[in-house]
Amino acid sequence: QVQLVESGGGLVQAGGSLRLSCAVSGNLFGFTGMGWYRQAPGKEREMVARITSSDNANYAASAQGRFIISRDNDWNTVYLQMKNLKSEDTAVYSCNLDKGPPFSRRFWGEGTQVTVFS
Repeated sequence: QVQLVESGGGLVQAGGSLRLSCAVSGNLFGFTGMGWYRQAPGKEREMVARITSSDNANYAASAQGRFIISRDNDWNTVYLQMKNLKSEDTAVYSCNLDKGPPFSRRFWGEGTQVTVFS
């Protein structure tokens, strides 16, 4: 199995920065990529950034140019560096890990709260 634990959330003023971390443990055999998602109150969960096992990254339009997804050398930790935060970035941020066939499974962490105030 895979365990994901997020950290780094908190309260930040608009225009500020935060770096989220996702600690990864367990059996990563067959994994194809990881991502950061967020869910604001009353809204659907949405993808923020993803990175594949071959280090191809893609971003939601709202994150492009402000957020960067990265990882350490051994995929023990995946980061989301966020800058120029806006009130609309307020949400619970969760990381996930995908495994491809034949496993075809998605794992989720519990999430970390990010609150941006003006």
